[in-house]
Amino acid sequence: MSLPTLLDQFLPWLNHYGSFAIFIWFGLGIFALPIPEESLLLLLGFLVAKGKLAIFSSFIAAFAGSCCGITGSYALGLATGHYLSQRWGRYIGLTEKRYQSAHQWFERFGKWALVIGYFIPGVRHLTGYVAGALKLHFRYFAFFAYFGACLWVILFMSMGYFFHNHWPTAAEILPHD
Repeated sequence: MSLPTLLDQFLPWLNHYGSFAIFIWFGLGIFALPIPEESLLLLLGFLVAKGKLAIFSSFIAAFAGSCCGITGSYALGLATGHYLSQRWGRYIGLTEKRYQSAHQWFERFGKWALVIGYFIPGVRHLTGYVAGALKLHFRYFAFFAYFGACLWVILFMSMGYFFHNHWPTAAEILPHD
């Protein structure tokens, strides 16, 4: 999504609802709606650098929305994942043995996918669901997923903040819809 399009779509919401808009957009975006979260984080950093937004409330809203979104996908995975794998798994080769193997792998290594997944578009939407479907203990899920959300929000907002002077050049270079 181009910068002018993003600004046209997001700024009216931001002006009217403030941090609540940030919270809602990130909650829905992480839950799996097609919202350009990285671009929004860069925009938030840019607006903070320009003095248009407060850094603390913007960070908290983006972080809390991300945490709520991934927790919602975890809960959905917890509620439906095992049933769906039992009911439809055989059609894609997901046997009970493979399910248990995936569960053991996720218990051992998959927690880190919750951290790294935020940095890979599309993957961040699935990690919470998979963690729930594989019944990862909530305390592990929360620690790793929320830690990943914190890193992700800080990194992208910081990039928008520190490179705010380069946004006009980036807007000219990036393709427009």
